[in-house]
Amino acid sequence: MAVIMGGPSAEREVSLSTGRECAAALREAGYTVTEVDAGHDLAARLSDVAPDVVFNALHGRWGEDGCVQGLLEWMQIPYTHSGVLSSALAMDKQKTKDVFRSAGLPVVDSVLAPRDEVRARHVIAPPYVVKPNNEGSSVGVYLVHDAADAPPALSDDMPDMVMVEAFAPGRELTASVMGDRALTVTDILTDGWYDYDAKYSEGGSRHVVPADVPTEIFDACMDYALRAHRILGCRGLSRTDFRWDEARGLDGLIILETNTQPGMTPTSLSPEQAQAVGVSFPDLCRWMVEDASCNR
Repeated sequence: MAVIMGGPSAEREVSLSTGRECAAALREAGYTVTEVDAGHDLAARLSDVAPDVVFNALHGRWGEDGCVQGLLEWMQIPYTHSGVLSSALAMDKQKTKDVFRSAGLPVVDSVLAPRDEVRARHVIAPPYVVKPNNEGSSVGVYLVHDAADAPPALSDDMPDMVMVEAFAPGRELTASVMGDRALTVTDILTDGWYDYDAKYSEGGSRHVVPADVPTEIFDACMDYALRAHRILGCRGLSRTDFRWDEARGLDGLIILETNTQPGMTPTSLSPEQAQAVGVSFPDLCRWMVEDASCNR
């Protein structure tokens, strides 16, 4: 078995951490594992290793947007997580919202706009969030408050086109799906914005699992996460993130996005949720390997 990790995306360091953790868990589960840092020679490396299965521990562009999935399909190597189409679709936040909206799932309004235009003026009324349309892990996220006099000074590292999304107030909730089963709901508590550091730094956030929320909200999160997983055609493990405005009840619950390759680091949410329902980390990794396939 090969665990592919690293890669050239903005989420390389997170992927390396995920890959190391998963490789260790798979060895504990009894597998022989080769760790592969996914560079431009990935096809040649995999040909040399000749794995029976690839555990895809990549994050971000190229690794979870359908590119590596297409390569593995072409090489006819079974791999973990979602296939080409669902990976590409879920990585495009705007297209994912369009699919969710058409299926009756709650999302907030957003537009795609040129980076320079977003720098020059408020393209929608504040408060709003600016982020890349095809990155994860809160990479390159800007929060523009309702009292902001000026538009955001976006970094040159931001893509030419960015998503500008109406800010959804409230609590940060998330629910993972394992195959055809929603696991549980986590309430994510932070001192501020749930950004990259809050996600991956020790002590950056606190997770309440299962979330202490009304049954109606808990059940809706579980239902929406499973529906999102199915609508996108996901396979294996996925995680859907929400914001919930308590003052508005069920009407205040909206989907932010679905991640087809959730992080599996020591501070990651999906392994923690699996543990909460009795699935250990090695058992979760073993299940993902057993669920691996291609031609999907």
